Amino acid sequence: MKYKILLLLVLTKFGSLSAQSPIDQTPAYKKNPALPTFKILQPDSTWLSNKDLGNYKYTAIIYFSPDCGHCQLEAKDLITHMDSLNQILFLWVSYRDFNDIKAFYKKYKFDQYPNIKIGRDPEYAIPAFFQVKFTPFVALYDQKKQFVKAWETGVEMPELIEFIYKK
Repeated sequence: MKYKILLLLVLTKFGSLSAQSPIDQTPAYKKNPALPTFKILQPDSTWLSNKDLGNYKYTAIIYFSPDCGHCQLEAKDLITHMDSLNQILFLWVSYRDFNDIKAFYKKYKFDQYPNIKIGRDPEYAIPAFFQVKFTPFVALYDQKKQFVKAWETGVEMPELIEFIYKK
C-alpha cells in the first residue's frame, strides 16, 4: 500500500512539472525577426551565406523541393512576373539532392536573373528555422533583413507584387 501511495505521489509530481513547463513550438522566425544564419551550396559549387545577399529592397527565401509540383508552378509564376520583381532577391533553398537542385536551376533558367539564387542547405538550417511543413514556403524580409511576412504554402506573384507595392 505504501508503494502505491509513493508511486501516486511521484506520478503526480511529474505530471505537475510537465504542466508547468510546456515546450514552446513557436517557429524561430516568429520569435526572432532577423534573417536566419545559413550557408547554402550553389550550382557553381560556391557557398552563399546570409551575409552575402547584397542590398535589395526585399529578400524572399523560398524553401522548395525540386520535384514538388507547386514549387514548379511557383518558379514559372516567378519568371513570368520577373519584370515587376527586380527589387527582390529570391533565394531558393532545398535540402534535396544537389543534382536535382541544379536540374531545377537549369530548367527554369535562373542563371539569367541576377536576383535569383539557388542552393542546397546541407545543415538543414532554413527548414528548421521556419519549421517548414509544406513546400513551397516563402518568407519575406525587408532591406534591413527583418522579417515582414511568411506564406506557408507559397505565394502567387501578383499577390506578392501587390504586397510589396503597398508597403
